[in-house]
Amino acid sequence: MPDSFDETTPIVHVISDSLGDTACEVVLAAAGQFDEGSIRISRLPKVSHISQVTSYLDMQSKKCVNSAVFHTIVNTDLRHAVMDECVNRNIPNVDLMGPATSIISQLTGKEPHGIPGTIHRTDQRYFKRIEAMEYFVEHDDGRGADDIRDADIVLLGISRTSKTPLSMYLAFQGYRVANIPLALEMEPPQSIFEVDPMRLFGLLSTTDVIADIRDRRLGDDYSRAWASSYSDPESITREMEEAHKLMKRLGCFVIRTDRKAIEESAAEIIDHLETVQAARAARARKNSK
Repeated sequence: MPDSFDETTPIVHVISDSLGDTACEVVLAAAGQFDEGSIRISRLPKVSHISQVTSYLDMQSKKCVNSAVFHTIVNTDLRHAVMDECVNRNIPNVDLMGPATSIISQLTGKEPHGIPGTIHRTDQRYFKRIEAMEYFVEHDDGRGADDIRDADIVLLGISRTSKTPLSMYLAFQGYRVANIPLALEMEPPQSIFEVDPMRLFGLLSTTDVIADIRDRRLGDDYSRAWASSYSDPESITREMEEAHKLMKRLGCFVIRTDRKAIEESAAEIIDHLETVQAARAARARKNSK
């Protein structure tokens, strides 16, 4: 979103009894389907009483622009009060919490706790994420490659196939990730041959994409002359061919990263990992009968 807006730019008010991050993400995802700067976001976090909302909306109404409210309120009474307030003011509102908790309540047969901000709690998931981030730092770009027994995911690929950013993203999701660079005339660590193929993922791109990224990475003419083979298309093609051969030998699941968002590649990896784990668990249950 741009730093400045026209005074007539519509506003989406994010109202939450926590920080409002979830609602903001939803709004930004929806806004991504429109031209940049189509809307602006105003946030009212840490709401505990309807009076805070009425005061806020009174102040916002002075701007006289089109607006809507996206809210994440876990307390049922407060959520309904916010919805009624929006209806009374003819402000479109989207309840992002009520329907979700209602469906999960039906599925589980249990009532929701009604505690705001649980996603931000310092709980087991939080510590798992911190542990995963520490593991990533210790096993990025080939570091600690001699011992990757505890890795949930091992990424293999030549330079500039998004190994580090993808590892960082997956680590933030709570996965312990090691990534290992592959290069011509460089023997891969023996440890990767001892890893369960289910956890091995090979990253491939196209020669053009890699060459362009590497060329920009080199920058000046002196650097290009000093490391000419680094961005040479023929050299890159050979690198990827050799890397692909190794990936096939190891039984890696191959991911194409060219022209793809980190989130998309991560989703493919997680989906494959969970699918294989579920299949193995089902097989184990069947064999135990």
